[in-house]
Amino acid sequence: MRGQRAGIRQHTEGAWRELVLPAEPGGVSLAERAALALRVARLGGHDGLAAHIRTLPVPAEALAAAEDPVRAEGRLGLLLRYADLVAEAPERCGQAEIDALGAAGLSPQDIVAVTQLIAFIPFQIRLLAGLRALQEEAAA
Repeated sequence: MRGQRAGIRQHTEGAWRELVLPAEPGGVSLAERAALALRVARLGGHDGLAAHIRTLPVPAEALAAAEDPVRAEGRLGLLLRYADLVAEAPERCGQAEIDALGAAGLSPQDIVAVTQLIAFIPFQIRLLAGLRALQEEAAA
């Protein structure tokens, strides 16, 4: 893993840019993307990643909604509840949830992007844990 660290970092940063902060966000706004990332980071219990996401240049109300998706309204609420489902019980996600996202104005490409983002954050959490273990090993 040490020998691959530079490549892993490059690809992970590229995925972050494409999923969370793309130059062309399509039908999913940067605020929605940041709120989804924050929600999943919080579900994963990674306070450091959540703190980093809170520094993104998006409206604070979008990030605040990520703290309580049950109370979040409209499309953002729907997206956050979808994130909870995909992150916690993906086997329960079915056509009805996909149809609801489509009815909220998301294209098939947007739905794929949202789902990829939701899956990417737990990967980042695991990667950060691995890198932290390497640092601790090196320091020992």
